[in-house]
Amino acid sequence: MLHLRLITPPDRTDDVVRLIEKTVGTTHLVVLPGTARNPAGDVVMCDVAREAGDELLSGLQELGLDRTGSIAVENIDLSLSKRAENAEDEAPGEGADAVLWEHLAEETHEESTLSVTYLAFITIATMIAACGVVLDNAILIVGAMAVGPEFGPLAGVSTSIVQRAPRLALRSLIALVVGFAVAMALTVGFSLFMEAVGLFTKEQLEGDRPQTSFVYAPDWFSFVVAVLAGAAGTLSLTSAKSGALVGVAISVTTVPAAANAALALSFGDTRQTIGSSEQLALNLLGIILAGTLTLLAQKWFWARQRKEFIREPA
Repeated sequence: MLHLRLITPPDRTDDVVRLIEKTVGTTHLVVLPGTARNPAGDVVMCDVAREAGDELLSGLQELGLDRTGSIAVENIDLSLSKRAENAEDEAPGEGADAVLWEHLAEETHEESTLSVTYLAFITIATMIAACGVVLDNAILIVGAMAVGPEFGPLAGVSTSIVQRAPRLALRSLIALVVGFAVAMALTVGFSLFMEAVGLFTKEQLEGDRPQTSFVYAPDWFSFVVAVLAGAAGTLSLTSAKSGALVGVAISVTTVPAAANAALALSFGDTRQTIGSSEQLALNLLGIILAGTLTLLAQKWFWARQRKEFIREPA
């Protein structure tokens, strides 16, 4: 269930209440006239089944409430109410399958914004991966994958394609390109420093590395895994099952490939630099492709669910 807290201009309150009342899957409607101060107006609250949330939010935006008032949405972790159970039963489909497009756009907006924190995370992750590459340590590689924040911008690109949001696409691409460029440049400097103090050597990079050689040897399995991870990650975002993102993070080789490319560049190993760059590009492409197709499939599936629900006799 979702909880909506709305601030409405007094002349639009009746329209908002009517919209809520006619939306299947809503309950616990509360109207507090004249209680809002900034902006001035009425406060309207209600609970709505997740599967009916996107339809209600779209209707509220059509009424202009996002411009003249306020729309706040919260997840309800626990609701002990028979009315809430009935509302969820009446709403079409299952809550786990529902996509809140506004929530997805907002979440990917935050995750795909280039910031100091984002740059810090991706740089640290790349440096950890560099240590894992030199030591041929799979545990460090997995740790670097989990720390890397690059899935946010990748999901942002997919969302922008489906929602036709060029600003989100530009923001996400900037975060991806600048983020990896800065991380790789700083990792080159980190590698040179580690070489100077005797902790990194070219022999370690070019020696036998059974645990980590895959990061510069792209193949079809790399693309297949990236596609599967992109689909799983997108589903975890749209269904609010964020815990699955950890599994997605450790199944793709974006950060390790970037780290290996930076290391190989610092040691002048052209073969590994090119191979790692290809691995990075292949993974990025696979995730974006899978994310876009997953969102399109969800959009089609949910539209079909609504049509079938409307056709059912009352």
